[in-house]
Amino acid sequence: MVAGTADRRDRPTMKDVAAVAGVSLKTVSRVVNGEAGVLPHTEAQVRQAIAELGFRRNDGARQLRTGRTAGIGLVVENVADPFYSLLTGAVEQVAREHGCLLFTGSSEDDPQREAELALAFCARRVDGLVIVPAASDHSYLGPELGSGLAVAFVDRPPIGLAVDTVLTANTQGAHDGVAHLLAHGHRRIGYLGDAERIYTSAERVRGYRDAMAAAGAPINESWISLGPPEPARIRSVIDQLLGAQPAVTALFTGNNRLTVTVLRELAARRWPPGSYRPALLGFDDFELADLLRPAVSVVAQDPAGLGRHAAELLFARLGGQRTPPRRITLPTRIIARGSGEAPPAS
Repeated sequence: MVAGTADRRDRPTMKDVAAVAGVSLKTVSRVVNGEAGVLPHTEAQVRQAIAELGFRRNDGARQLRTGRTAGIGLVVENVADPFYSLLTGAVEQVAREHGCLLFTGSSEDDPQREAELALAFCARRVDGLVIVPAASDHSYLGPELGSGLAVAFVDRPPIGLAVDTVLTANTQGAHDGVAHLLAHGHRRIGYLGDAERIYTSAERVRGYRDAMAAAGAPINESWISLGPPEPARIRSVIDQLLGAQPAVTALFTGNNRLTVTVLRELAARRWPPGSYRPALLGFDDFELADLLRPAVSVVAQDPAGLGRHAAELLFARLGGQRTPPRRITLPTRIIARGSGEAPPAS
């Protein structure tokens, strides 16, 4: 035997725990699996024996016996994104409350990667999936749903499936953000959003258009730019928007990554004395937004709420709920920081 390793057959079993605690095997099983029917002092004896022996439950055997793995999978766009890290933390908290482990992977907004991750989790027999979708067709999950897998979608709706879904009021949130800028005197508002094929991006640019139209403000298509938050693209767009005659007086960014990229580009520009720096309002709050000067106003959504609701819907299904699929939409709120007033009309 290699030094530093232990023979698996030497690991303590529930029979060993029962012998040390002086109780039946069934009593140990009830304590280990969190079942009722054990007197407090007996449970204490069992837990003391477990601690003394270093016993660990065999989850593989438990899976064979119950058909459940006590684990769920989560597929998000990018676990490193602050928005998705908050969402992931909320899902993990709910999973922990239900005695489950959470397995997480990043799709990088790649439909093929999403399917690979989701089906890999299924192959490992997770009890359920929470998915932030990238794909335009989710029928690949049909056989898994037919086999009893519980699924909930979050942040974006599924396509080709009828399952529980939790969304943000993206259109209304963007409408409110633009209305906030309009109320501060801005009429020329540039919009920088993600690729329009992404559900949230399409909904937010629609909110921008709706708010501008409702206020009778001009909508110049050259003020709207949709695409990835690459610095070179953002720099070019800002040069165009601020170099136009007349220039835009405010920028509305469609997500936190775009907001941060725009902030970096604005900070790198040289602003002649007396020049006007455009107001900035972003969709999604982000860390230190309140400490910047000028501070950044945002349309804040609730990533933790999205994750919590999606996980709760999932565990309700795992608990036997058979109602029609639910669709929950969470509101946004404006966090106003700084004045953001438009410059005097020229």
